Amino acid sequence: MDQRIIDLFDEYTHAPLSRKDFMERLVKLAGGTALAFSALSVLEPGYAAAATVAPEADDLETEDVSWPGDGATVRGYLVHPKGKKKRGAVVVIHENRGLTPHIKDVTRRVAQAGYLALGVDALSVVGGTPADEDKGRELIGQLDPLKNLNNYLAALTYLRARPDCNGRTGAVGFCWGGGLVNQLAVHDPKLDAGVAYYGAQPKAEDVPNIKAALLLHYGGLDQRINAGIPAYEAALKTAGTRYELFVYEGANHAFNNNTSPARYNAEAAKLAWDRTLKLFREKLG
Repeated sequence: MDQRIIDLFDEYTHAPLSRKDFMERLVKLAGGTALAFSALSVLEPGYAAAATVAPEADDLETEDVSWPGDGATVRGYLVHPKGKKKRGAVVVIHENRGLTPHIKDVTRRVAQAGYLALGVDALSVVGGTPADEDKGRELIGQLDPLKNLNNYLAALTYLRARPDCNGRTGAVGFCWGGGLVNQLAVHDPKLDAGVAYYGAQPKAEDVPNIKAALLLHYGGLDQRINAGIPAYEAALKTAGTRYELFVYEGANHAFNNNTSPARYNAEAAKLAWDRTLKLFREKLG
């Protein structure tokens, strides 16, 4: 697919670009309405076909849970392997449209790797993640950043207090969630491991607060997010923070999202996931 079309879709999903304006520009780039809708079919998510772990997987237990947040009750999707055992816990942080079926699938992937996995619904404080992704992005933009951060910090506290948690915690997030992983690392000294996929970087002056081991994944074609890499890496080196940073050449923003065929990069996604689980094995048990 023409990279300009992928870049336009990225602009649409991250900037205040209306559906109408997006479609008008897409039609021009694609060369016609029919070709535009053909392109859209491989840009927008196809959740059912892309699920990798069935919601009713025999080896997993799932439940809807809640905990007190900053002025509101926060809800999430908790998954873990069957059987009583203390496990490391991982907060799974969604993209900028809420706790979608794709992120629930990622949560099950983490659980199937042997962890207590909690997919937090950041939009639960405003009624929950809607089916309409445009509405989800709109609601994400309306969240109070500080309260939202506190809600995720409370999720880590909730996990550590569970009798089936071994006390070690990690976080993995994508896009909007990747940026939030970086913020959790800054603000939670008890976090053991943070994995940020193409996430916005924290301020350089906040980096010395980071105690967690970090794993940072970026798509080589993601110019918007990658612009922040040099300053972040310099601050990490100066602070002596343990980190690994990988740029996957030829990969776009959201290369891990297998529900969007145009941006999904199977090779980069597998390599990044293998590296993610390696860090969790080292830090969470």
